Amino acid sequence: MPDHPPFIEFRDVTKKFGDFTAVNNLSLKIYEREFFALLGGSGCGKTTLMRMLAGFETPTSGQIFLDGQDLAGIPAFRRPSNMMFQSYALFPHMSVEKNIAFGLKQDKLSASQVSDRVEEMLRLTKLEQFAKRKPHQLSGGQRQRVALARSLAKRPKVLLLDEPLGALDRKLREETQFELMNIQEELKTTFLIVTHDQEEAMTVADRIAVMDKGELVQVATPAEIYEAPNSRFVADFIGDVNLIEATVSQKSASGTRLESVCEGLAIETDQETDAGIGDRVWYAIRPEKVRIAHGRRDEDATNQINGLVWDIAYLGDVSIIHSKVGEAEKDNILRATFANVSRMVENPITWDDEVVLAFDRDAGVILRG
Repeated sequence: MPDHPPFIEFRDVTKKFGDFTAVNNLSLKIYEREFFALLGGSGCGKTTLMRMLAGFETPTSGQIFLDGQDLAGIPAFRRPSNMMFQSYALFPHMSVEKNIAFGLKQDKLSASQVSDRVEEMLRLTKLEQFAKRKPHQLSGGQRQRVALARSLAKRPKVLLLDEPLGALDRKLREETQFELMNIQEELKTTFLIVTHDQEEAMTVADRIAVMDKGELVQVATPAEIYEAPNSRFVADFIGDVNLIEATVSQKSASGTRLESVCEGLAIETDQETDAGIGDRVWYAIRPEKVRIAHGRRDEDATNQINGLVWDIAYLGDVSIIHSKVGEAEKDNILRATFANVSRMVENPITWDDEVVLAFDRDAGVILRG
């Protein structure tokens, strides 16, 4: 995709509300047919960024381009984009098909064009049997699909999704995420979704922009962000992670050795780092990459530490175990996750058990900040 010109481009965009800077000198490129996610906590600037693209807010400085066109001065209703809100904003007195047709009639399409387009959208969102119903006769998930169909009916160049699944329960939200992906794949339309839900972004997006305090922290694929975060903020924000404070003790062509603040834990990794000997770093390792078993660690072994089981969370498909490691007074906790692949477990790990926690040389990543 980087070999192609960007379909959407934010170029040095800043947005201020009085003394508050919502978006700070941000540049971002999004490519055609991408399913792109803006991810971050409340107040990070992600919705403001989308609203500027939609035309509901004007940048304080900088430029926004869509398909090569500078959007400056173009009102929202003339931009080749459409926005789907979390509230759906359906017309309660209109049937499903009339809700979908409303924008098409406003654009003065012929009756046959409107009918064909509505039929296509009903099929795409699996709403054929609900065409004559009013919004109050539908479930939350069905209303969400009506709003999606109405947003797509005008065939925008880009569909903007502002927390579109926030009102749905967990099971329905997961089902709808895959429906969105299938629809985007079939229509080959560029989708831009704003969400604070990490799992949602990881599920639907081709690439994710993680935002914090109006700035981009990392832009990458879901796998890259999860496996190779570029900062403690990203590592901690995306999924669950152990962040182990350490200092660099050795560096070589084969990797790096760290001495952690957890007594008895020396870490050897294949990763090279630009940190110097004696510099403070953090070793980020996901709980599913930590092995846990009864016993004590081998003397002088690296990437192993003794622990005492402090807490256990059984989630059905997986179990999460929190173990105290190192000096008791420091209360260092290392989390390990394992799949419950069998119903019966001999000698299961339980509270107050002495365990050994271990991981491979390539299991984690060194972070400087």
